[in-house]
Amino acid sequence: MRWTSLRQMAISLPLAVLAALTLVSINEAGYHRSHAALEELNDSQKARASVNRLLQSMLDAETGLRGYLLTGDERYLEPYESANATIHAHLEELRGQFAGSSQDLHDYLQLSQQVTRKLSELDLSLSLRRKGQEDAWKFVLSTDVGKQNMDAIRQHARALVDRNTDRVTSSQVAITRSLWLSRLGIALVTAIGLLAFHLYLRQTRALQQATEREQAVLETERARLEDLVRERTATLNDLANHLQQVREDERGHLARELHDELGALLTAAKLDVARLKSRLADQGPEVLERLRHLSESLNGVIALKRRIIEDLRPSSLSNLGLTASLEILTREFAQGADIDVQTSLEAVSLPEATQLTVYRMVQESLTNIGKYAQAHQVLVTVHQYPRHVAVQIRDDGQGFDPARIGRSRHGLLGMRQRVEAVGGRLTITSRPGEGTLVAAILPCEAPAPGAATDSPAPPPQ
Repeated sequence: MRWTSLRQMAISLPLAVLAALTLVSINEAGYHRSHAALEELNDSQKARASVNRLLQSMLDAETGLRGYLLTGDERYLEPYESANATIHAHLEELRGQFAGSSQDLHDYLQLSQQVTRKLSELDLSLSLRRKGQEDAWKFVLSTDVGKQNMDAIRQHARALVDRNTDRVTSSQVAITRSLWLSRLGIALVTAIGLLAFHLYLRQTRALQQATEREQAVLETERARLEDLVRERTATLNDLANHLQQVREDERGHLARELHDELGALLTAAKLDVARLKSRLADQGPEVLERLRHLSESLNGVIALKRRIIEDLRPSSLSNLGLTASLEILTREFAQGADIDVQTSLEAVSLPEATQLTVYRMVQESLTNIGKYAQAHQVLVTVHQYPRHVAVQIRDDGQGFDPARIGRSRHGLLGMRQRVEAVGGRLTITSRPGEGTLVAAILPCEAPAPGAATDSPAPPPQ
C-alpha cells in the first residue's frame, strides 16, 4: 500500500506542478497582452478627448468673437479669451500624444496650421472691430474664409479621431482574443488539475481512514483521561473541604478549651490576687505594687486569651450575627492598622457555614491589605439579592498583577477554596497602582454535598 501511494504521488505531483506552471504562464501572458491593449486604448481615449477639447475651444472662441462683433459687448470676449488661452495648451498636448505615429503627426501638423490660420483670422476681425473699421471686419465676417478654416480643422480632427477609433477597435479585439485564450488555457489547466486531484483523493483516502482510526483511539484515551482528571479533581476538592472543615472544628474546639479551662484558671488567679490584696492592704507599698502589677498581667493574659479565641472562632458571629461581627472586625482593623475603613453592610440570610466563609474572607482580605497593600482607604460591602449575596472588599493600595499569583499565595487560594466549597464564586481584580477588588458571589442556600453549583452572575460593580 505504501509503494502504491508513492507511485500515485510520483504521478499526481508532477501533474499538479505542471498545471500550476501552465496556469501561471497563461495568466501572465494574458495579463501582459491585456495590459498593453488597455494602455493603447487609454492613449486613444485621451487623444480623442484632447481633439474634442480643442474643437470645443475653437468653437467657443469663434462664438464669443462673433457675439462681440455683432453686439460690441465686451462680455462676449470672455469665452473667446478663455478659449484662446487653452488652445495652445491643447495643441501641445496633442503633439505629445501623436509624436509616436508619423501619419498622426502629419495630420496633427495640418490641424495645427489650420488652427493657427483660424486664430489669425479671429485676431484680425477683433483688431478691425476695435479700430472702428466697420466695413473691413464685416467683409471678413461675410467671406467664407472662416468656414473653410473650420471645415479644414474638423476634417483633420476627424481623421485623427477616426484613426484613434480604429486603434480602440483593435485594442478591444486584442483584449477579447486574450480573454478567449485565457479561458481556453484555464479550461485545459482545470482538466489537468482535476485529474491530479482525482489521483490525490485516491492517495489520501487510505491515509484518511488510518487517521480516523487513530483519532478514535485518541478520543477514547482522552475521554478516559478526562474522567480520571475529573474524578481526581472531585476527590481533591472533597479532601480540601474536609481538611478545611476539620481545621475549623479544631479551632472551635481549641477556642472552647481556652475559654473554659484557661478562663477558669485565670479567673481563679484573679480572685486570689483580689483576696491577697485585701488582706495585705496594711503591708508596705512594695508588696502592693507587686500585687497591682500581677493584677495587670492577669488582665493582659485575659485580653490575649480573648483575642486568641476570637481569631480561632469569633464568638460574635454566633452571638451577634454576621453583620455585627463584620462591624467589630472592620472597626478593630481600622484602629490597629490606622486605615480608614468604610462599610456598607446589609442583614443577610445565609447558612452558618456560609456566614463563617464570609467572615474568613473579609478577615483574610483585611490581613492582606494590612501587610501588603499600603492602602489609605478600604470599603467593605455586603448586599443581599433575591438569590445570592454579594461581598466586596475594595482598597486603594498599590495593587498587583493577578496573573502572576504563584502557588505560594496560599491565603488567596484558601479564600477561593472556601468560597467555592459553599457554591460561590470569587473574583480578584487588581492592577499595579490601581488598588484591589476582592468580590464573591454566594448562594443564599447551601449546595447539596457533592452537587455541582452554578455560580450566579456578579452584580454591577
